[in-house]
Amino acid sequence: MRPTDLRNILQECHAEKLALRQRHVAVARQVSDYEFNNTYQYVIAREDVHLSWLESAIAELGGTTDDQAEPELPAPGKKAQFLPLVGEDARQADTFVSRWRARLKEIGNARHRGMIEVMLGETLEHKRFFDQIVAGRDDVLGRRANGPGSPGTGDGVLPVRWMQ
Repeated sequence: MRPTDLRNILQECHAEKLALRQRHVAVARQVSDYEFNNTYQYVIAREDVHLSWLESAIAELGGTTDDQAEPELPAPGKKAQFLPLVGEDARQADTFVSRWRARLKEIGNARHRGMIEVMLGETLEHKRFFDQIVAGRDDVLGRRANGPGSPGTGDGVLPVRWMQ
């Protein structure tokens, strides 16, 4: 495999993974449930790591990556209104994994193939998280020591991701 072919494959993977990440950011803005929003923040953080791996590999091959905007989603609503968005995220994660598992054999470089395999495994974990959210499981990332509704969360999510 020529380095340019490998770079092109990695750029395609990056574009698709970035699209998923940007959608997850947009959906997280709709998810007012504290536990479910925490799950989205975890997924987004892992996707940031995946994207950094891809960006580093692409740069080593002399390439660059493009940015993508967050998609526009309908105004936030109650739990029942954001659950279809979460269900769609589960389907998209499954599609991403299916597509890239089939393409693994195209990647001749063992290090880059291994990187994609790790990403696919973690994306399946994210799909499982989304499926659990749709099923109403609020202990996706674990249980709080003091149980659900323990003091400190205020049963809500801050309007911004990062506070200074």
